[in-house]
Amino acid sequence: MRVTASEVAAPAFTQFTRPSELPSSVKRELAACWAAVVNAGGAVIPADCPLPPLTSAHTEAAVDRIAGQLAPEHCRLVVATVDGVLAGWLLVRREAHPLEAHCGTVNHVQTHVHFRGSGVGAALMRRVRRIAREEMGLERLKLTVRSGLGLEDFYGKAGWAEVGRWPGALRLSPGDDRDEILMSLTL
Repeated sequence: MRVTASEVAAPAFTQFTRPSELPSSVKRELAACWAAVVNAGGAVIPADCPLPPLTSAHTEAAVDRIAGQLAPEHCRLVVATVDGVLAGWLLVRREAHPLEAHCGTVNHVQTHVHFRGSGVGAALMRRVRRIAREEMGLERLKLTVRSGLGLEDFYGKAGWAEVGRWPGALRLSPGDDRDEILMSLTL
């Protein structure tokens, strides 16, 4: 079941800023989403996971680690739902070093496979921009993407600029090396 933008209501957003705020049910949904997105070829596999296909049991420990890092000033989880169903999520973190504390990193940008192409990813990017600037006081965001998926175009439409590449930095399989693309957004 894949939906289109015309079939999807505007997503609702929930922000989690502390480990105690994140219900087990949402953690299970995040793990299931992550596994589905990895299996569809669209997300980074957590370091302690096997190669796909994955199940949510494979990604649960990574979700638990993310939950443990949540803190209002330093790390926030943003979840998008449509009609109560998890449609996508991302993480925004303030850089820890004092020289970079005005910057943040966006990680784990994921749209559930059933909601791809429906505008959920673009809505998440608009929301994280506002959270980073207005609530966290950040001035710049950065993220990295894998080449070969057209993600640089998606982020470019959202105002991000490619600022560099690490050629062949990501090896998906023998003979399938991809560039890691560095992107930046001034808030």
